[in-house]
Amino acid sequence: MSTFLVTFLVFILFVAAMAVGVIFSNKKISGSCGGINNVDGMEGDCLLCSNKKCEKKKAA
Repeated sequence: MSTFLVTFLVFILFVAAMAVGVIFSNKKISGSCGGINNVDGMEGDCLLCSNKKCEKKKAA
C-alpha cells in the first residue's frame, strides 16, 4: 500500500509541476489542426489550420 501512495504522490507532484509551468509560461493552450476537424461530415473551426481539408472548408 505504501508503494501505491508514494507513486500516487509522485504523479500528483508531476501534474502540479506541469500545471505551474503552463500558468507561468503565459501561453494559451491550443488544439492541433487534426482531430475531429479531419473527419468528413463533421463541422469544426478551421480558422487556424493549414492543411488541405481545412482550406477546402474555409473556401466553402
